[in-house]
Amino acid sequence: MKIVLEIPDYSTEKGFVYKWEGDYEIEIKYENGDVILSANKEGLTSLANHLLNLAQEQIPPGYHLHLDEYNSLEEGSVNFIIQKK
Repeated sequence: MKIVLEIPDYSTEKGFVYKWEGDYEIEIKYENGDVILSANKEGLTSLANHLLNLAQEQIPPGYHLHLDEYNSLEEGSVNFIIQKK
């Protein structure tokens, strides 16, 4: 199986463009000092796209993605922030 990702171009006018795969599921829990990320195929593909998107040269250091149960994650998930260094 081959997975093909289309990374949206970043521009200061449009900003960061999320590309979600249909029916994605992503859950992030914190248990016993561990962060556990559970996702279906669509969720993992979506996260891979977001990481590669964030890696674009045009995106400045400090730019971050903030995901939580009210924004993209399953109910009961903890806040999840991915920041470019």
